[in-house]
Amino acid sequence: MEIRVDDLSGPEIQALLGEHLADMYEASPAESGAALDLDALREPGITFWTVWDGETLLGCGALKQLDEFHGEIKSMRTTSAARRRGVARRVLDHAIGEARSRGYTRVSLETGPQDFFEPARRLYASFGFTPCGPFGSYGEDPYSAFFTYDLRA
Repeated sequence: MEIRVDDLSGPEIQALLGEHLADMYEASPAESGAALDLDALREPGITFWTVWDGETLLGCGALKQLDEFHGEIKSMRTTSAARRRGVARRVLDHAIGEARSRGYTRVSLETGPQDFFEPARRLYASFGFTPCGPFGSYGEDPYSAFFTYDLRA
């Protein structure tokens, strides 16, 4: 598996993110959705990675800078064909390593509390993420679950 910084211009990643957004809006109302579209993922302060096996896209993820010491994990997604192969674990480990190298003291993320998101919540817990309140520009939302990881621990 190779992790690359991606400019989001390729058709494979555009299709995967389209699938990602469709699933997010199926699981949560549009006004509660925190998933970013292609334009939002290209904003300054966001680094977006894709994971490849040769020419086959396996997954993606991003790290958004919230402030000098706090980052947010965004847009974690594995293709259907690559599930249960450790792709999400590799992306998350890479993003945490990048956060550390930037001098962040914590990374946080938002996901859903619904059953659909249970595998993601298990993954985050296995890394040491713990529940927290809303952070950044988020507010309380019954369709959101918030987690944080102290990089100093």
